Amino acid sequence: MNKAFLAAAAFAVFASVSFGAHAATQTQPAPAPVAVVSQASVNLNTADAATLTRELKGIGATKAKAIVDYREEHGPFSSVDELLEVKGIGSATLEKIRGQLSLQ
Repeated sequence: MNKAFLAAAAFAVFASVSFGAHAATQTQPAPAPVAVVSQASVNLNTADAATLTRELKGIGATKAKAIVDYREEHGPFSSVDELLEVKGIGSATLEKIRGQLSLQ
């Protein structure tokens, strides 16, 4: 009887330590808060050159003027991809600013 009692007690001790260690490894710290930065869309059909220069990274005064001149000559943009027709705007530049552009 003594051996059975000791075996049961040893099992209980080892099991509680094992479950405690397992529970300790399963807890995870709370995730850090994430700041969400929303960028305002720049309307490609109404923005002036100053707004384009100020709001769009990689668009300087010369490219902004070219965008406005193209819009005045050809009418409103029907697609953001139409910016590729503007002198000085390549696919890399367009991809950098695509998420900031709107047509309305």
